[in-house]
Amino acid sequence: MKLSFKLNIHYLHAKFLSILQRNQFLGISYRCYHHHHDLRLNLWSKPERVLVPQEPNYPLHFNPFQKLAALALDKIETSLIMPLEKNHKLPETVDSAIQMSGNFAPVQEFPVEHGLEMVGQIPACLHGVYVRNGANPMFAPSGGHHLFDGDGMIHAVCLGLGNKASYSCRYTRTSRLVQEAQLGRSMFPKPIGELHGQLGLARLGLFMARAGVGLVDESHGTGVANAGLVYFNGRLLAMSEDDLPYHVRINGDADLETIGRFNFDDQIDCPLIGHPKFDKTGKKSSDLHIAIEQATMIHDFAITENFVVIPDHQIVFKLSEMIRGGSPVVYDKKKTSRFGILQQNDVDGSRIQWIDVPNCFCFHLWNAWEENSDNGDKIIVVIGSCMNPPDSIFNESIDLFRSELSEIRMNLRTGESTQRVIISGMNLEAGQVNRQYQGRKTRFVYLAIAEPWPKCSGFAKVDLETEEVTKFLHGAWCFGGEPFFVPEKKQKFGCNNNNDNEAEDEGYIMGLVRDEKREISELVIVKALSMEQVAAIRLPRRVPYEFHGTFVSQEELSRQVK
Repeated sequence: MKLSFKLNIHYLHAKFLSILQRNQFLGISYRCYHHHHDLRLNLWSKPERVLVPQEPNYPLHFNPFQKLAALALDKIETSLIMPLEKNHKLPETVDSAIQMSGNFAPVQEFPVEHGLEMVGQIPACLHGVYVRNGANPMFAPSGGHHLFDGDGMIHAVCLGLGNKASYSCRYTRTSRLVQEAQLGRSMFPKPIGELHGQLGLARLGLFMARAGVGLVDESHGTGVANAGLVYFNGRLLAMSEDDLPYHVRINGDADLETIGRFNFDDQIDCPLIGHPKFDKTGKKSSDLHIAIEQATMIHDFAITENFVVIPDHQIVFKLSEMIRGGSPVVYDKKKTSRFGILQQNDVDGSRIQWIDVPNCFCFHLWNAWEENSDNGDKIIVVIGSCMNPPDSIFNESIDLFRSELSEIRMNLRTGESTQRVIISGMNLEAGQVNRQYQGRKTRFVYLAIAEPWPKCSGFAKVDLETEEVTKFLHGAWCFGGEPFFVPEKKQKFGCNNNNDNEAEDEGYIMGLVRDEKREISELVIVKALSMEQVAAIRLPRRVPYEFHGTFVSQEELSRQVK
């Protein structure tokens, strides 16, 4: 059974939203394919050199009008916009001096290096390549910069036979990156950092003028491909909400090569979410258009065996806030958060059921499943990390940041919901369940301990039945990111049996860790059953704190699309 659905919210300022979400509308456009079954400043990290803004190097083939327009627009930028930006105090959330400090600073590409130093043994099920995506700006921003704004860079650690390992990292060659590299400077606006306040409107107008006279080309997308990574039907796909995914090939030497934007063989013509859900057939059913009242921030969603769970939270996009001098990403306290429950066999979206879940903002949803109550009511259970204040990662707040693992239960007969915190007093973000149990009831979830925020001090294995937490801490001055779970044995496709002989937590957790004092980056491998380290691979260069990753097995590598 397959489903495809797309949420399009018409917004008057279509051009503005095409920068935020590369579409004529808000472009919160998802495809779901169902398958059954501030402590950034420190003394220890030395940021590498980042390319600085330079005089643009326009191509020789520009006609006289384009050359004249380029000179005029550059003059407006350097004489008017940039001086105003330098004199404008930025919020910490978009201040590049903060957002790009310490181990959040970008790095340059690194060719493949073999023979890495290792402690322990690589488990047999982990022969393949661990890849991790993140935002790594090629050029220093001239204005504001948000953590989500950087160019996509993938770090790859190849784990081979004989306990051998290699490392490399490469930019994903997006259309905007290729153009900016040719021009020698940043030309596309940063969706969150630069599009802030009235100067953000000026930046947007400048970009529209450059695009209008052909100095830059937005027809092939403006996305950065810096968020999620998905291996699907022989392709590693780099995802972000502002564009189609980019196909990146892992070659025989474990180096990375960008093949190009991927539209699923002409099945999709608009951006996808950073956390899509697929089945292995690769076939897309008809689009479903679901109207919602406001342009809403949606970074993730969930599926069960029969339903799609769509969040409609209180974080919205409002251009009017830029006119007032603020961020277009707004926490609308008057709005009531809700979830849409869509049957997967719905053909037109008319049967979607909206259930209010007040004061709920889950940036990530780890899993969802169906249960029956004592009186036979169908219950949708959602497990996610609820963030408070909801706009913490976008706007400054005097309130203490919290991201708490929570359970949301929605009764499809009564339309009522409950919400409770599973683990209180601990910030848990960035993680996953055993993906072989996606859409079915799971016992364990693996999350980063997001403390001291925005750094992550370890991995947490949460038992949803007993509510016990088993921690793997990285140690003093050591911080990491998302734990990625790899099962020791893969279930057969279509298997729905939760009572297999293999335990749900039989497998390994892997993730990148930075020792800020010793200036060492490592890939650590932890046995999920015991939460004890079994191996660590020392990497030859600094790896910044970034976003999401995945593991591509040796068998999957052999089946890559050429």
